[in-house]
Amino acid sequence: MFAIVVQQLFAQGTVEDYKRAESLDTLFRNKVFNTPNSFNWLNDKEFWYKNNTKAGSEYVFVNAETQEQKSAFDHQKLAAALSEKLDKEIESFKIDISNLKFDENKSNLEFQLDTIKYNIDLAGYEISAIENVPSRKRDRGYWGRRGNEREGDPAPSPDKKYTAFIKNSNLYIKDNKTKEETQLSFDGTKGFFYAANIIWSPNSKKIVAYKVRPGEKHDIYFVESRPDDQLQPKLHTRDYTKPGDELDFKSPQLFDVASQKHIPVSTDLFNAQFSLYNYQWKDDSSSFTFEFNQRGHQAYRVIKVDAKTGKTTAIIDETSSTFIDYSGKKYRHDVKGKDEIIWASERDGYNHLYLYDSNTGKVKNQITSGNWPVREVVEVDDENRQVYFTASGLDKGQDPYLIHYCRIDFDGKNFTRFTSENGNHKVTFSPDKEYYVDQYSRVDMPAVTVLKKTGKKMPILALEEGDITALEKTGWKQPEVFTAKGRDQKTDIWGIIVRPTNFDPSKTYPIIEYIYAGPHDSFVPKEFSSYYWALSSLAELGFIVVQIDGMGTSNRSKAFHDVCWQNLKDAGFPDRKLWITAAAEKYPYMDADKVGIRGTSAGGQSAGAALVFNSDFYDVAVASCGCHDNRMDKIWWNEQWMGYPIGPHYAANSNIENAAQLQGDLMLIVGELDDNVDPASTMQFADALIKANKDFDLVVLPGENHTSGGVFGERKRRDFFVKHLLEVDPPSWDKVYN
Repeated sequence: MFAIVVQQLFAQGTVEDYKRAESLDTLFRNKVFNTPNSFNWLNDKEFWYKNNTKAGSEYVFVNAETQEQKSAFDHQKLAAALSEKLDKEIESFKIDISNLKFDENKSNLEFQLDTIKYNIDLAGYEISAIENVPSRKRDRGYWGRRGNEREGDPAPSPDKKYTAFIKNSNLYIKDNKTKEETQLSFDGTKGFFYAANIIWSPNSKKIVAYKVRPGEKHDIYFVESRPDDQLQPKLHTRDYTKPGDELDFKSPQLFDVASQKHIPVSTDLFNAQFSLYNYQWKDDSSSFTFEFNQRGHQAYRVIKVDAKTGKTTAIIDETSSTFIDYSGKKYRHDVKGKDEIIWASERDGYNHLYLYDSNTGKVKNQITSGNWPVREVVEVDDENRQVYFTASGLDKGQDPYLIHYCRIDFDGKNFTRFTSENGNHKVTFSPDKEYYVDQYSRVDMPAVTVLKKTGKKMPILALEEGDITALEKTGWKQPEVFTAKGRDQKTDIWGIIVRPTNFDPSKTYPIIEYIYAGPHDSFVPKEFSSYYWALSSLAELGFIVVQIDGMGTSNRSKAFHDVCWQNLKDAGFPDRKLWITAAAEKYPYMDADKVGIRGTSAGGQSAGAALVFNSDFYDVAVASCGCHDNRMDKIWWNEQWMGYPIGPHYAANSNIENAAQLQGDLMLIVGELDDNVDPASTMQFADALIKANKDFDLVVLPGENHTSGGVFGERKRRDFFVKHLLEVDPPSWDKVYN
């Protein structure tokens, strides 16, 4: 009898736990107040923002110079005017308008509601419609669609005398006055044609065009088993280039219009092409540049071509023994009116900015330096020769991923910090940069919003402070930021711990890691949120859920990042294991002998790798739409980290090739129409597991694209962890979701 009572007392994965997990998002929603998310400067001194108060929405006007902070208008009077105008009830605390503009005397307000722009007299609150604002429809289409180099509009010369165009795979010009056509190139063919992208020199005397020798076409196919508009299945095709595929080869060509001379351009400096792009003429038409990304991503060049001779020079020649993070850290700014380029490089071990002489290709000076990375260039002020940028890792006592805002002169002097508080910052500058709104938070601290003045150390006005009183009353548990040493016993590895609302330290909790270890970024949340979708609900079932950034991810040092090179199966697992072990040693209720893992996309690959290569530590995994062999996935992402050519290391990193090593309980989830990661990757992994006589679960989602599984997949994932980690039978869905 005692055993039964104890079992009920310490039960996890119950119907009540499931219902709580299902309601958590709704329970926590709209429980955090005074955390506005955008700030809109009207001029150098004034701005407005929309605050989420306990009573509802409040529009606030601030004068930075006088530090006046007040309601932007009378909310009740505006609500009444809108209600009459629209013939429907508008509550004063639920006004939802945008694009606010005040006149000079603040007597009239222009704003947008839905797709209509209005004006209201703030004295009498008489409202009138000004105009309709067309809604913008975004049809992004297929993410991997490549442009057709043969298609494009004719290109008029800057002086409007000529129009350049492509005919019969060659370059022509037409005299716009006489309509006479002149053929400039004679070497274009169907197999090596001139592209329609034609670039005139500013003085209209030269033309850059380029020939294209097409690479191979690689289609992948999907069967949509249950389309909405017909009974029978549909076959879908996507153009989807994969690692190792032959790519287009581009050969820039130079033409003199007056002499009709074709000036050859040697391709010696850019033969092994991944891509050529960003063709730019110099203002004086003396030369043009383009960027060359070498196949394998170990060399990246900015190449200058002399407009008279066609001679090529690499004015920037970036190299790496591992990879150049062109997809995440490449930055170039051509300084206006100067022969200078600002360039980002990790050559000294961290991502920093350098000032180049664009004529000689020499580095004039390093702009930023230190054992911390530049994260993003916010703005370059050419006139004052200053760079505004964000950085992280500036403070030893802070999380090294927290974003801070800074400024520095082109010569590397006068380094200025706009933020220093221990938090992840978002700054919105006034147009003249004299004032700025600084909002900062952490996962364990709600947002603080202050107004600052450039040159002042302390804020000049406290705007808002996040209020989580209502959230705490729900039983919400604050995530914990946790650090432990990585594989080198020196480097701090950062992550967070999420506990259920009914957390009881006398219980024992299996651990589930949410993993995304893509080298293109770092992923552990750094800002406050009441609900983390991949963590919070899963914890509610009776788990401790963690998220960690191990080595091989971005935004630390180059050495930290390089761990991923030709080694995606590593995924930071040596660091993750040590981190989880350290957390379990500190908190005995965390059961490091029962560890699950879940991930999607690149995280799906890592979740599979946890049981293929790391089953000494991980017991249960759910892998959604994973790339289980990097030869099966999109070219740009996989060759960026795994390199080129496609050597044996690709197979060594493959979950499919090594499926026989798998130990533990695995669920695979895949959408049948995934055009991000070829779903054949998941099916090939399943096939390899079958051939290796491995037991696993496979969930195929009809009609779904790249997904973690949607509602159905989430329910299957919950049940899988409850069954295999808590070792109880999941409750009937009828009892939970109806």
